[in-house]
Amino acid sequence: MTTEIITIGDEILIGQIVDTNSAFISKELNKIGIEVRQVTSVSDEKQHILSSLKNAAENAEIVIVTGGLGPTKDDITKQTLCGYFEDELVFSEEAFKNIEKLFAGFGNAPISEMNRQQAFLPSKAKMLLNEHGSASGMWFEENGTVYISLPGVPLEMKALMRNEVLPKLQEKFKRPFIVHKTVLTYGMGESTIAEKIAAWEENLPSFIKLAYLPGYGMVRLRLSARGTDEVFLKENIEARLVSLHKLIGANIKGYEGEDSLQVQIAKLLTAQNRTLATAESCTGGKIASLFTENPGASSYFKGSVVAYATTAKTNLLGIPASVIEKHSAVSEETSAEMAKKAQNLFQADYVLATTGNAGPTKGDSDAEIGTVFIALASPKSVKTFSYKFGNHREKVINKAVNKSFELLLEELLKE
Repeated sequence: MTTEIITIGDEILIGQIVDTNSAFISKELNKIGIEVRQVTSVSDEKQHILSSLKNAAENAEIVIVTGGLGPTKDDITKQTLCGYFEDELVFSEEAFKNIEKLFAGFGNAPISEMNRQQAFLPSKAKMLLNEHGSASGMWFEENGTVYISLPGVPLEMKALMRNEVLPKLQEKFKRPFIVHKTVLTYGMGESTIAEKIAAWEENLPSFIKLAYLPGYGMVRLRLSARGTDEVFLKENIEARLVSLHKLIGANIKGYEGEDSLQVQIAKLLTAQNRTLATAESCTGGKIASLFTENPGASSYFKGSVVAYATTAKTNLLGIPASVIEKHSAVSEETSAEMAKKAQNLFQADYVLATTGNAGPTKGDSDAEIGTVFIALASPKSVKTFSYKFGNHREKVINKAVNKSFELLLEELLKE
């Protein structure tokens, strides 16, 4: 089972919006055993769309098109599909009733002629009911290929995929099972992991594939299995994970789709009846933000100080100016003071403190770009850690965030 996705819109090609639709569609199709082989973005131009449809049909059994179904003149997908299938637009009572229902929900606003035109669909299309918008989805079948046209608005597209497209595809096609398991590792680079698990990877059965997905201070290892027996596939992946843990278990911190590091930390803090606060400089409040985005954070998270400037470290946290003058704002000593002062300020059991030089210039410190100090205050002590995270600002910040989570999780697991 192979699929190609075609996204239509100049706004995608000029970078005005990011194509999140293709990622959603690919993930949902993969869940039901349908593989996406290619994603193509094309402009709102008839010949480009026609060419893309023709090319996709030569390589895939399912072609999914998103975008270009609005009521304005620049939305030409319906007309182009009519040209492709040698068809014509006809008025659909079912589509118009849906439009009337939508407008009734807007306080019986009048339906303009432009809106009424949305009820015209190609005669060869099966209508897919769009409960969230006036642009109907459409389903075509020709020469053994299924063509599906969906609106580009993510809310509408997602509802149509879940309510209309996926059930119809499951009914029409016999599909294999595709099982994924993604391991989250921290504290070890991609090449180091590859060296440690080389023999393990070499002995994977042919129906299990391994992919390395490096991130900021972390590497995801995705195991993918394909076959006709779902139980067999899952059991084989789990067996391989047991042997993987023996090789790099200390670096495995969970699995994608399960609890993130910050959620694991939250559960441990709650179970231990402990509290947390942060004092952040180079990470700019990102650690606090990731904790507080989870429901129930107020039960364990006391607060945060973003002491970005040197004056904030002295004025807000009360770090003696002499400490910073002697050791600089980016130093082991300053990070330790940040942690201790925040621990006292918030009366928290644990504090994560970060100070570093993320670049592109050195700022108030002589520390090399990429230098980060992380301090972890606990009820027993204050520990400091020094890292070199490279010279790319985004990479430095995100690595510092992930390393902070890793350090705190390890500390809590000792309790």
